[in-house]
Amino acid sequence: MALLNPRALRWKIAALTAAACCAVAAVIGLLVHQAMAERSEHTGNERLSARLAAAEREYTRTGSAPLEVEVLTPERLDAPLARALAAKDPAALYATWNDRKPPNWYWMWAAMPVEGGRVLVARTDMSSEVRGLQLLDRSIVKAVLAALLVVVPLAALATEPMNRRLRRGSRTARAIAGGDLDARIGPGGRARDEITEMAAAVDEMAAALQHKLEGERRFTADVAHELRTPLMGLSTAAGLLPEGDEAAELVRDRARALNGLVEDLLEISRLDAGAEQARTDAVPLGELVTDIVRRTGTPTAVAIRATPILETDPRRVERIVVNLVTNAHRHGTGPVQVAVEATATGARILVRDQGLGYPAALLTEGPQRFRTGTPERGRGHGLGLTIALGQANVLGARLAFANAPEGGAVATLDLDGGCGPSGG
Repeated sequence: MALLNPRALRWKIAALTAAACCAVAAVIGLLVHQAMAERSEHTGNERLSARLAAAEREYTRTGSAPLEVEVLTPERLDAPLARALAAKDPAALYATWNDRKPPNWYWMWAAMPVEGGRVLVARTDMSSEVRGLQLLDRSIVKAVLAALLVVVPLAALATEPMNRRLRRGSRTARAIAGGDLDARIGPGGRARDEITEMAAAVDEMAAALQHKLEGERRFTADVAHELRTPLMGLSTAAGLLPEGDEAAELVRDRARALNGLVEDLLEISRLDAGAEQARTDAVPLGELVTDIVRRTGTPTAVAIRATPILETDPRRVERIVVNLVTNAHRHGTGPVQVAVEATATGARILVRDQGLGYPAALLTEGPQRFRTGTPERGRGHGLGLTIALGQANVLGARLAFANAPEGGAVATLDLDGGCGPSGG
């Protein structure tokens, strides 16, 4: 499902939103943490400063200090505190040191030199401030997680209209690729964004493509119709030529070939225009294929492995089989074999030759009119397989082209609509 696809656009946007929230929270949390840490240190300094000031006055007056303040010689100072005292600013009255190691967790120490080479040492417990800072950090993390639980689903839901428009565009593009040139994405609401621009561009492209293809169809049909009249005259004139004359036979042969080309062009134009409709009838497929192959007048072997009765259009099946057999003899190598098999949903017709196989371009792109592939496959106009594929689409059948592993081209026509085996 698209909803659970981690690569879907909705989740990428949700992840980007979550990352932005985390980045903002990290910056704000760092600033708040730093401000609270400075405030805690300032509080500790104020306590130590007041304590040392009172101890200094007491020491000056009596020579002793309060109980919470020690009077030490510089040699008795802890090494970190001694280093801090040695490195203090001369303008500062005292030096501080934060002890965060056991057993004195979170103590702040201060040392102030006094008369007589002595040093007043005071300390204050900062554990409450440190715990408050830790509690603040945990609260920020919990708040960010709670916000993400709300923001991420909302971000995913907020992208749904955009995803719906993109899916509509994808469906329309597939419909256009499938031959529905009237399909359009449409404006898609009041939004004026990049998706709207893309939809408009796709609709313009589809309209231009439809106009171009319709122009090509009209041109093909018009050319074929215009050629019919002179061809009829040419065929009549060729029929009046004397029998047995080599030049006359060549003219008649070329006239027949040209007439066949024009009929093929007319058929393709009808198929492209969607004007063809199948008229189905229950027919014994094995007998039909046997009769079709016999009437081609070619040395083609027929193997009837099943005799299903099928609901199909026999005229279109005949057109497909004739074109496949003719193509196999013209571009392949004998023997050419035709087989009829039963399938779970209908029947299958296989046409195979022993030649070099179909060219790679045909296998990947399908039949192309006026393109026959490699020269070793023979010469032709490339219309036979195109017509066969178009007629198969009218029947709702599947026509596939492949090369057999042991050599030769194999065309497979799968027909649906079986009515069961025949009683013969």
